[in-house]
Amino acid sequence: MPFKPQTLMTTRHGGVSLAPFDSLNLGDHVGDAPESVMTNRKILEKQIGVRPVFLKQVHGVQCLQIDAQTPDGLDADGCVTTDPNVACVMMVADCLPVLFWNQSGTAVGAAHAGWRGFVGDVNSDGARVNILQATVDKLKALSMAGEPIHAWLGACIGFEHFEVGQEVAEHFDAAFKRDITGGKWLVDLAVAARYRLENLGLSSISGNDGKPSWCTVTNSADYFSHRRDSKVSGNTGRMAVAIWLK
Repeated sequence: MPFKPQTLMTTRHGGVSLAPFDSLNLGDHVGDAPESVMTNRKILEKQIGVRPVFLKQVHGVQCLQIDAQTPDGLDADGCVTTDPNVACVMMVADCLPVLFWNQSGTAVGAAHAGWRGFVGDVNSDGARVNILQATVDKLKALSMAGEPIHAWLGACIGFEHFEVGQEVAEHFDAAFKRDITGGKWLVDLAVAARYRLENLGLSSISGNDGKPSWCTVTNSADYFSHRRDSKVSGNTGRMAVAIWLK
């Protein structure tokens, strides 16, 4: 039987934070009361049964291997582990969270893919590296040669709400964007990420397929959204995805 990992994506429900961070805000950098964030993170830890490692996400392409000794707060937007005592965690509030695992169940990983991470950076060899590829490569290095890698995509900003400029849109294929007025474009981040993961040779890709039900902006009852909420309150809470080994 193929390995089925333990996975979770939180909603905005079930925590102690007050508005506008109501109520399960897991971000400690958004202006919420620190004691509320700490309590919410303990709620998450109790639910999953292992320690969630919270990184400082910087919209980059760095992927770390973590274990029980890894401290919170390291700069990275992807992580992998073979340690059953920790969970790979990514916080989001419109960016795309992606969970990964190998078929044998020896390694899992997570990535935070906003447009910057999706587009990536040019490395010293002149090649462009993005956070999805960086995380898949790190997971493959912990897996058997040729072992199938699987992915699950969580909720993110939907196509009809992800407005970007030409400098961002030019990095997305025509099938995943639509020209609107004033040099602006709409971009389908989730479907573009699915296509990229398919090209990386992943065996299966599940979760967010670009339908409106996955849109963080539209579904205000369940999801925080930076683009939606910051217009009203100046900031918003953060949800999290987590994956861990049994």
